[in-house]
Amino acid sequence: MPRPATTLPPGYVFDNDSPHSVHHHASLEGALDPLTLGHLREAGVAPGMNCLEIGAGAGSVSRGLLRLVSPGGTVTATDIKPGRIAPESGLTVLTHDVVTDPLPQSAYDVVVARLVLQHLPERQAVLRRLIGALVPGGLLQVDEFDAGHEPCLLAPSPEDARLYERFTTAKAALMRAGGGDPTWGRRAAAALREAGLTDLRIRPHVLLRAPGTPALGLQLHHLAHLAPRLLDSGFTPAELDRLGSMMRAPEFAAATGVLYSVQGRRPLRIPTAGTPGVPCDTTRDSIPSPEAT
Repeated sequence: MPRPATTLPPGYVFDNDSPHSVHHHASLEGALDPLTLGHLREAGVAPGMNCLEIGAGAGSVSRGLLRLVSPGGTVTATDIKPGRIAPESGLTVLTHDVVTDPLPQSAYDVVVARLVLQHLPERQAVLRRLIGALVPGGLLQVDEFDAGHEPCLLAPSPEDARLYERFTTAKAALMRAGGGDPTWGRRAAAALREAGLTDLRIRPHVLLRAPGTPALGLQLHHLAHLAPRLLDSGFTPAELDRLGSMMRAPEFAAATGVLYSVQGRRPLRIPTAGTPGVPCDTTRDSIPSPEAT
């Protein structure tokens, strides 16, 4: 059964219940859903499959997955604050903390984690638990940014370009202060291989941040959401106002960091308990398995 909503882990940068989250999720959907869902479709996600998405946010990926696996398939969408996801037939919505709450073992054909693991200091342990939730041969897709380099390509002035670079540097520092790793995307493929996945497929993407693009909408949300902490980090109110107006100016353009979409499969052969680097089926269920929903 779902648990009462919990508070965000210390240092988690973006709150699903913030005043900015509606626009944030809309920007995520516009910028990244075509990539995330397109890769899942190309990997053979099809009707009848059972899927899990962790950190589902507002649920756009889970709803897209449901379209791919219907009829006959199911999707379980989890988040520590899942209140923005409306349940529907075939879609189960649960409050779940992937760091501390158990997952059913060998239950899902597909597991998706987008922009979640980079925020978690326990990311490698969580990754192994996600793999354990897959059936043998099941697919894990992890989509993560490497935000270590988000270059400003055009700005109204050199001073504006330097201010933007200060902002992206400060944003990355705030993630690190909470135990996140804004550059983890570049290590995602190696992490999946270390955790025992095979048949790895890696797709890098860079998006343009320019007025009117969903990718710029994400950055504007980051600025608004982080404003109190940016003030504590040495920015002035005037500088934050300038950042917002400058990013909306027709003379502005920037690139995102590289988004790495990485897929891997759990080996068909289930190793014996205790094999290093491979998940073992020993955790009791907390989320109901798809057959129980």
